[in-house]
Amino acid sequence: MPGRGTKKPSTTARPRRRGTTVRKRPPTIGRPARPNTASRRRKRKPAPGKWRRAFGQMFYWGMVASLWIGLIGGAGLLLLASNLPDTSSLWEVERQPSITYVDIKGRQIAVRGAAYAPPVHVDELPPHLVDAVLAIEDRRFYHHFGVDPIGLARAMFTNLRRGGVVQGGSTLTQQLAKNLFLTNDRTYKRKAQEVLLAFWLESRFSKKEILSLYLNRVYFGRGAWGVEAAAQRYFGKPATELNLGESAMIAGLLKAPNRYSPTADLARAERRATVVLDVMVKSKKITAAEREAAFARPVHVRRSQASPAASYFVDWLAPKVRELSGDVDADLLIETTLDLDDQRAAERAILTALDAKAKARGATQGAMVALNADGAVRAMAGGVSYARSQFNRATQARRQPGSAFKPFVYLAAIEAGLSPWTVREDAPVRIGDWQPQNYSGKYAGDMALITALAKSVNTVAVRLANEVGRDRIAEAAHRLGFTSSIGLTRSMPLGSNETSLIELTSAYAPFANGGVLARPYGLVRISTREGDVLWTHKAPPRKVVLDPRTYALMNVMLERVMSDGTGRRARLTDRPSAGKTGTTNDFRDAWFAGYASGHIAGVWVGDDKNRAMKKITGGSLPAQIWHAYMVQALKDVPPSTPAAVPPAPGVAIAVLPPSPQSQTRAEASPRSEDPLGDLLGSLGE
Repeated sequence: MPGRGTKKPSTTARPRRRGTTVRKRPPTIGRPARPNTASRRRKRKPAPGKWRRAFGQMFYWGMVASLWIGLIGGAGLLLLASNLPDTSSLWEVERQPSITYVDIKGRQIAVRGAAYAPPVHVDELPPHLVDAVLAIEDRRFYHHFGVDPIGLARAMFTNLRRGGVVQGGSTLTQQLAKNLFLTNDRTYKRKAQEVLLAFWLESRFSKKEILSLYLNRVYFGRGAWGVEAAAQRYFGKPATELNLGESAMIAGLLKAPNRYSPTADLARAERRATVVLDVMVKSKKITAAEREAAFARPVHVRRSQASPAASYFVDWLAPKVRELSGDVDADLLIETTLDLDDQRAAERAILTALDAKAKARGATQGAMVALNADGAVRAMAGGVSYARSQFNRATQARRQPGSAFKPFVYLAAIEAGLSPWTVREDAPVRIGDWQPQNYSGKYAGDMALITALAKSVNTVAVRLANEVGRDRIAEAAHRLGFTSSIGLTRSMPLGSNETSLIELTSAYAPFANGGVLARPYGLVRISTREGDVLWTHKAPPRKVVLDPRTYALMNVMLERVMSDGTGRRARLTDRPSAGKTGTTNDFRDAWFAGYASGHIAGVWVGDDKNRAMKKITGGSLPAQIWHAYMVQALKDVPPSTPAAVPPAPGVAIAVLPPSPQSQTRAEASPRSEDPLGDLLGSLGE
């Protein structure tokens, strides 16, 4: 028993309410008391077997996915590899024949075809040449395995920031793979093959070998394949002797060889070389002082005798040369009809006229073609700059000639029995719902045909077309040299059918050469460098397309255009000259075609996007260009020199207009007979 003073321990944890009964749970023998549910949940741990099973499932399905990815990727690689080109002849260079074009005097115009030189190893080249190429093309060349992830990421970031593709991520090895084995097609397949070939090159060759391959096989423009051929082509020296400035110019060519060619545009090539030198300073390949020293040392470019725009003429001939020469494994010499003196005169005339003021008025492009009386092309300028655009506007562009087509309307009228002094009314005319307007918006009433052509009156041309028939006009134009189809529409007499500049110019040739058909041509002879003649031009049978009366009267009318009409700015003061202006709707195209002393030339001025110019007509810039060219082209030709092709029997080349008295009498008699006797009498004087 407890002793006195000992407190009995309480058996309750909390007070009970009166009247309640407390049930005691019987003790459990041999088993501890179970914790409550919350405690049980906190203390429960997953069994180790479940982790093992989950990890095993993840590993299994990961292996399955990897296997499928491997199978699909391997199949894709096999598919790509099955189409890869043969790489066994990597170091072998198959030399392609060169094609040299010379003008009528034997002067070199251009060299086309591949020009290869003996290969050089990278160790033989000046270090600054190698540094220039790597600085501008692949600064991380020695630190990647064929594909540069850092370069790709930088290019992607730059392109996203600029909103377009302004920078590429291809390495030098990828460029080599593409240049050697692939095409320039922009497809994912080609890009994947390029990557595979880059890996193969990196695994097969050393960095120096890859760089040597690249420098010996890449294209540097103007037919030069490899750095040695480029050094000889542009500077007339071996690549081992290139200085820093020349090396920078060579490296700058790789981005766009023809665009940055120093023989095409030296100023642009110099600007590109400056970019290369700046990058070399930034990448610490050279110092700022070395860059300044390179600027101070002028670069002497080995220029050819040809003008850059002569390449338009060469491009025009190239398909015919391939067709006529066949599969010949020899260097070819192409003798042409071009005269480099005339070619330079044509280029100067266009560039002088299309100055900043002309461009501000929308005249951004121009073209010219000049022919001999027999159709031989003496000059061809297909645009303002061949380096900027190789599209030949003299042969490839098709535009509406406007009033430059009207001589063929009046030709049909003359052949129908009318004369230059036949009178027709200049008054409003309507055909259905179409009512043509004169350029001036005014009408002069009765006038002679010679005046209507000189003033380029639209209403009289439309009346003549209805009178003689549009089919006869089309037949006359085709007979004189048009090869394009001519639609017999209501606006046909106003020059609504499209044509090319060379086609229109050649159709004017019979007016200049006595009425003989003259098809344009540029090839004289094709031979090998060893002297074997493969092809020679043979003049076609002489075909007279204008009778003496028509020929003489058309000369009278076209000379009046130059003396008193829309072509006054083109008139030559030292010799007879004739021609016609042309202007299309909204001043989109301006033309002049004319001839003097058996020399025919046509000029076009306009805009490549066919935008309207600001009141530039055929009698303004085209007439000025024609005049400037003719003054230079004919400066050594006496005014009395006959045409190269003899005229039709009994017809003189230089046809003078009738005397003012005979013209006055003719205009006073609207329906009088053709005063051919007066005309021939004035010729005899």
